[in-house]
Amino acid sequence: MPSLRDQARPPARGLWLASLTAFLLAFTLTACDREPEKVAEKPPTAKPQPEAKPEPTPEPAPETPPRLLLTPVTFEALPGWRDDSLSEALPALMRSCKRLLIQPDQRPVGPLASATATAGLAGRVADWRGPCAQLAALSSGDDAGLRTLLESLFAPFEASDAGDPEGLFTGYYEAQLFGALAPTEDYPTPLYGLPEDVVTVDLREFRADLPPSRLVGRVIDGRLKPYDSRADIETAGLDGRARPILWVSNPVDAFFLHVQGSGKVDLPDGQVVRVGFAGSNGRPFYAIGRALIEEGHVSREKASMQSIRDWMRANPDRAEELMHRNERFIFFRLIDGEGPIGAQGVPLTAGRSLAVDPAFLPLGVPLWLDTTWPARERPLRRLMVAQDTGSAIKGPVRGDFFWGSGEAALEEAGRMKQRGRYWLLLPKPVAERRGSTS
Repeated sequence: MPSLRDQARPPARGLWLASLTAFLLAFTLTACDREPEKVAEKPPTAKPQPEAKPEPTPEPAPETPPRLLLTPVTFEALPGWRDDSLSEALPALMRSCKRLLIQPDQRPVGPLASATATAGLAGRVADWRGPCAQLAALSSGDDAGLRTLLESLFAPFEASDAGDPEGLFTGYYEAQLFGALAPTEDYPTPLYGLPEDVVTVDLREFRADLPPSRLVGRVIDGRLKPYDSRADIETAGLDGRARPILWVSNPVDAFFLHVQGSGKVDLPDGQVVRVGFAGSNGRPFYAIGRALIEEGHVSREKASMQSIRDWMRANPDRAEELMHRNERFIFFRLIDGEGPIGAQGVPLTAGRSLAVDPAFLPLGVPLWLDTTWPARERPLRRLMVAQDTGSAIKGPVRGDFFWGSGEAALEEAGRMKQRGRYWLLLPKPVAERRGSTS
């Protein structure tokens, strides 16, 4: 994978005041002819200067909250629109359609604009039934047919963060590890299933005007408390609240599996099992790569998943402390069949699935991506489908590009930190209801 998302004091006060002291001069004469004592005139005392006041410190400008702005454009405005092998994205499109269409017609697709809105950013499920039915009738490999269909049924909208169309695009992959079904000296690190006491609270189930956020914790003495942190779990375990589903060879590899969210595990008998995201402890994500750069362990120019993993393997004791700074802990489940499974609940497609921030974008919606290949200037322009999310993927223009499985995918994902932009493709009835700009 990815989610790539980041005062001054007043001057010191004080001024010494100068003052002059007057001296009285007395002249004593003889007793007989003493003249009256004369007092010297007191020189004027320096007038105290007013205390200097510090220059007022300007108030820092308030941070502008991120805001998705969608601006309609034509398909001809999409860079490279005529050059992509569009049909390679058709399997991803059909998987998302299948997932959408099992829901009720009036179900909103995407985030709601307000507490009283009845349609999401991408309309309702009913708006997708016609386009999905026509997509299903296409033959595989029919690039021209898919291009014509998309142009006739959808309208493109440029996405921007309050007018800024550029954002960060990173990459992720399906990790590959070595493991066993039981702990041994070679496989000491557990991958936990979802604990029985994890409680997830969707705030909007309680009040529609609350933000679309979820809280994760456990109930202690009748109150919802934060769930155990990574350090708590790895130091003290879970006291029988969760069962390990597998044991893997290396805590560093397990940590990277947590970051990616899914992976394949090679067992000693040659069997390969797939694990996927089952839940998390709800704690905040901490980017250890940034810490390694700031502390001088890895240079900014050479920082990648590979270099970070190599440093952690070579420094296991220091790596443990660093990993514990990331409080977020992932729980896994065994997956039968295709995978990995994204947040939309469908298998991801290498090179065509994109993780986005669901607070701004709907899952299941096609997007046109314009960025560059990892560590290269070569344009990477293609049709993608928003099918996944990530704890570090935050903002209106932010994406995590799924590269597939294994070391070859890691090679691309680990180096990807590119600037780019994207356009949402919305069904034309939804576009017409949205108006010109929103």
